[in-house]
Amino acid sequence: MKWDKLHSVYFLGIGGIGMSAIARWFNHVGIPVYGYDRTPSPLTKKLEEEGMQVTYEDSLNTIPESVKLDKENVLIVWTPAIPKDNVQLNFFQDNHFNLKKRSEVLGMITSSMYTVGVAGTHGKTTTSSMVAHMLKSAGKNIAAFLGGLTQNYESNLILHDEENEEKPIVVVEADEFDRSFLRLHPNVAVVTSVDADHLDIYGDAQELTVNFEKYIDLLPEDGVLFIQKNALKKLNRNDFGSLTVRQYGLGEGEIRAENIKAGIASFEFDYVSEEKLIEGLVLRVPGFHNVENALSAVSIALHFGIAEGEIRKGLESFRGVKRRFEIKRQDVKGVYIDDYAHHPEEIKAFLGSVKAMYPNKKLTAIFQPHLFTRTRDFAEGFSEALSLADEVILLDIYPARELPIEGVNAAMLMDGITSSEKSLQSKNDLLGFLDQKRPEVLVTLGAGDIDRLVDPINDLIEQWD
Repeated sequence: MKWDKLHSVYFLGIGGIGMSAIARWFNHVGIPVYGYDRTPSPLTKKLEEEGMQVTYEDSLNTIPESVKLDKENVLIVWTPAIPKDNVQLNFFQDNHFNLKKRSEVLGMITSSMYTVGVAGTHGKTTTSSMVAHMLKSAGKNIAAFLGGLTQNYESNLILHDEENEEKPIVVVEADEFDRSFLRLHPNVAVVTSVDADHLDIYGDAQELTVNFEKYIDLLPEDGVLFIQKNALKKLNRNDFGSLTVRQYGLGEGEIRAENIKAGIASFEFDYVSEEKLIEGLVLRVPGFHNVENALSAVSIALHFGIAEGEIRKGLESFRGVKRRFEIKRQDVKGVYIDDYAHHPEEIKAFLGSVKAMYPNKKLTAIFQPHLFTRTRDFAEGFSEALSLADEVILLDIYPARELPIEGVNAAMLMDGITSSEKSLQSKNDLLGFLDQKRPEVLVTLGAGDIDRLVDPINDLIEQWD
């Protein structure tokens, strides 16, 4: 498809983090962008401020006439998160508009660029953002399509310099949901993890693993794969042909982190491989899992010939991603950290790191389960992971794209949680409950609308004596 033929692009689900990055790209190249989303959010407001028109009413009347009347030269971009009964989606499908999934469009945009694809059931957003920042910080001509809002650039899109004679490198978060990552064309790939997830899409963990292998097979013969050591063990193969395969991990592996020191504001570690030793690297985004993410980012920087001094500067200046181990406050009134963790392994890694940072303080975790199917499939794992906290507060399940499943609710996690204090709270009652408890170290976890509570919680803590 030739972009210069388009008079407009219309997004169904424009407020999604991946969708909004592509919307920003089209807006940047001068193609008018319109879109629908179910509810306003800080992200949709930002898109509107950037000149895009967004509607929150699922109606044919809110679709611009220019879109409806000239279907030959309009592109409709949609996400599977849109319900099948969506009025606008059905209109576009019934009238044979040119519909493409977000993943297809991303693949088309990046197909002509040298691509670094970062995949994994956990860690891909932070890792891809870290890679993008380190390359850009070192002066590389890069573009990036990310699954979160980077704190360094306050955006999920980084645009390359079209005037630069150096061919751009594009860093792409390769999302396994709905097999989206199979639409990409990576030259260098990272696989951070291959833990069971999205079983509503894949059916079982084996099918998920098969699709990660298909993603790796997208690499060209001279491609390079950086893969976390446990993820490598889960693959059903030992032969990768002509690919260069490097495994990394904490404490072991070809590429590893040694002498890790956990601080309350940063983690310090040594990068060790057969070819390179870099001592005393500083990462100001805490977490043992983020140290592991940094191993792949440093490895990619070395792959592109970036000098040690630039690597140090890039890593230390990386400020993280919104809602990924985001420290909202750390003062005399308490500690409050917000994180997107919505899978048992993510929660386990996050809470383990928080406990290492504050070993002598009581840790209170507020968790909003995401999806009925995920809660059902991993109930035991959620309970076990949450038990790392001293106190657990559960909110109702955020359904996202799903209808309720009988017998599946947040309460089903309670019996398996071994923390000394645990309770179920509604979002409406949460602030009052916290005002009575006044926790020392508080964390919020989840991929739903729990993010709408972050600022109110932080404002509440500010009022405490």
